[in-house]
Amino acid sequence: MDRNRVQGSEELFQAQAHLYNYTYSFIGSMCLKSAVHMGIPDIIHNHGQPITIPDLVLALQLHPTKSVYVYRLMRLLVHAGFFATTKVIKDDKEEVGYDLTPSSKLLLKDNVPTLSPFVRAMFHPALVHSSEFLAEWFHRSEPTPFHAAFGTDYWDYLSKNQEFNSLFNEAMISDSGMMNLVIKDCKYVFEGLNSLVDVGGGKGAVGRIVSESLPNLHWTVLDLPHVIENLPDSNNLKFVGGDMFQSIPSADAILLKLVLHAYSDEDCVKVLKKCREAISGKGGEGKVIIIDIVIGDENEKHELTEAKLFFDMLMMVLVNGREREEKEWEKLFLEAGFSRYKITPIFGMRSLIEVFP
Repeated sequence: MDRNRVQGSEELFQAQAHLYNYTYSFIGSMCLKSAVHMGIPDIIHNHGQPITIPDLVLALQLHPTKSVYVYRLMRLLVHAGFFATTKVIKDDKEEVGYDLTPSSKLLLKDNVPTLSPFVRAMFHPALVHSSEFLAEWFHRSEPTPFHAAFGTDYWDYLSKNQEFNSLFNEAMISDSGMMNLVIKDCKYVFEGLNSLVDVGGGKGAVGRIVSESLPNLHWTVLDLPHVIENLPDSNNLKFVGGDMFQSIPSADAILLKLVLHAYSDEDCVKVLKKCREAISGKGGEGKVIIIDIVIGDENEKHELTEAKLFFDMLMMVLVNGREREEKEWEKLFLEAGFSRYKITPIFGMRSLIEVFP
């Protein structure tokens, strides 16, 4: 047999598997959605030990005939790393038990941190449906595929759809909960500050975490009036309704957590200029603290880079934003009048960026 021909065939079949893997990746997403929707991670956790398929089917209140389908669902999710298998003894017989992994532990509803609300929000039909318009959108005039799908922009849809708005806010709160894991490692960033404005801080999840750790830091959350409506102030945490494009209250520092990636370069420069004005009274001692994605680290794992690129495409689908490489961040900072910056990759997918006048 021709060796070159065999190698060529192997290459083609590998390419086929690669194509099929991406073509069918939505199946994996829907399997994960099903597991979260049915509460499988919580069932395993509450079981107190690895659970067998019959016990899982019983806990799910499914008909026994569904057992083979639950097994097939779990087989894929085990392969994907969301669950793990181990041997358990039941009625003097050895059976396969299913246990949690670090990924599925993040899906436990009552755990801190939990990303269950975040995952549920990402599977909302509005997000899934708008991505189907991506190819068509390239030939149309709407600003985003989301606009092409729904005839309005993402933020307007969010403000008018209460169910999705609540889900989105829960998702942002759950994502902010991950700050608990690293706040002790980056307290130095906030130490020495008397006041900080958390621009687009939503329900104040990050503010509560940091202000508990640093009680002398006066933390102000600036967000749209309908977002912070009826939220109570505390001793060192208060909420202010406003528009970051119009005005940002003066402070020692400004925090922008997952804000700038949702906007165009032009809008980012506008916001950064407002931030610079807000810290101008501190001379060269004020700073802007950004928590966001930085693309382009050659040393990071393939899976991490891929997740960042997925987020970049999500920003393209939903809003007129993007995830940026370091040179693109630098361009924004210089255009907004800042002189220097420092990037520290400390939040997994996200980095801590300190920007100075």
